[in-house]
Amino acid sequence: MDLLLCYEDEGVYVNTYGKVIKDIVLQWGEMPTSVAYIGTGQIMGWGQKAIEIRSVETGHLDGVFMHKRAQRLKFLCERNDKVFFASTRSGSSSQVYFMTLNKIQW
Repeated sequence: MDLLLCYEDEGVYVNTYGKVIKDIVLQWGEMPTSVAYIGTGQIMGWGQKAIEIRSVETGHLDGVFMHKRAQRLKFLCERNDKVFFASTRSGSSSQVYFMTLNKIQW
């Protein structure tokens, strides 16, 4: 089993014994408060001001969604090429957003 261990602004892949298993270090633009794997072979990391989308295999930054309150956005689910997340506001209504992901072929 591969695990993504995230700390501060970096992430590494380890096995269940804690040994680094991939020669990849994910360098986040800012420390993510949460991370989600999505089926397009990408990882989404939620930070204070942005959501970063990175390649699982290379760690390459595939895209950034800037938001002034990204820390209040919560991952809901993934369906086909869309990722759904919701804003959370205490005591008021919430909004659901989605992002369409297109895998770029080089």
